[in-house]
Amino acid sequence: MNNILLSNYSITDLENTIAKILKQIICEQNYLSDSAVNELITRQETAKILKISLPTLHNWTKNGLLFCYKVSSRVRYKRSEIMELFNSGDLNKYGRAV
Repeated sequence: MNNILLSNYSITDLENTIAKILKQIICEQNYLSDSAVNELITRQETAKILKISLPTLHNWTKNGLLFCYKVSSRVRYKRSEIMELFNSGDLNKYGRAV
């Protein structure tokens, strides 16, 4: 049996290493790279993913179902948040079985 000696490894370093590895595993399972998780996408791309119209996207944002990010005068959405909503099943109550 192999023994691992962690005497020169601080608790903080260990926690950071474990968090980094877990994040990497989660990203691989979701088939998204770290940059893709935080990618900002346009209104048109968001509406296409959710299979809704732009006015519906606007209403959902206004009602708090989605959160948008302003980049200069442009509206963007985080791909990770959109995919989370898409996969959560919460859209069924809005008449959208996606």
